[in-house]
Amino acid sequence: MAVNTEFYQSLVAQLPPEVQLVAVSKTKPNNDIQALYDLGQRDFGENYVQELVDKSAQLPQDIRWHFIGHLQSNKVKYLAPFVHLIQGVDSLKLLLEINKQANKLGRVIPVLLQMHIAQEESKFGMDAAELEQAVEAAQNLSGVRVDGLMGMASFTHNLDQVKEEFTRLKYQYDALNKGRFRCLSMGMSGDYALAIAAGSTCVRIGSLLFGSRN
Repeated sequence: MAVNTEFYQSLVAQLPPEVQLVAVSKTKPNNDIQALYDLGQRDFGENYVQELVDKSAQLPQDIRWHFIGHLQSNKVKYLAPFVHLIQGVDSLKLLLEINKQANKLGRVIPVLLQMHIAQEESKFGMDAAELEQAVEAAQNLSGVRVDGLMGMASFTHNLDQVKEEFTRLKYQYDALNKGRFRCLSMGMSGDYALAIAAGSTCVRIGSLLFGSRN
């Protein structure tokens, strides 16, 4: 399937002004990304480090790349020079490694801390106590800036459950915020409307824009 430009334009028109769209372009070819770029999209999300490194070298330099997958500490150094936002910081260990690599480059890398809200064990993220610890630790780190939280709801048709998970993440966001956060990233192609209603300020949409994954 080619890029669904009609859906893209209607989505951009209907999103509240405070909600950012990240177009999830993992496994998609550069010309699909370029097509959305040509319509004005600048924020793109990728899950795989090597794929993101390759794309960033080949596509327009003003694209804001969001890393949204599970990031291994030993791969941080490849993204550190150019990544706009690392969305899935799921451990204090990873936060410290991002800080280390950023300091080597004289950068401050914005990050979102990932909370585990889903029922699936396979999804990554921290619990409330670990989040608090990471936010506190970040106060003393010069190479990272915690811009907020992100989470992934359970993959289920039970919308009440998804709503409850988003509500829990929003509660945690508000509890930790203290005026320092700017981004609550929750909601994907199947549940973005629920996420926005629950307070999301960033939705990550892939299959509705690009078709199902290659």
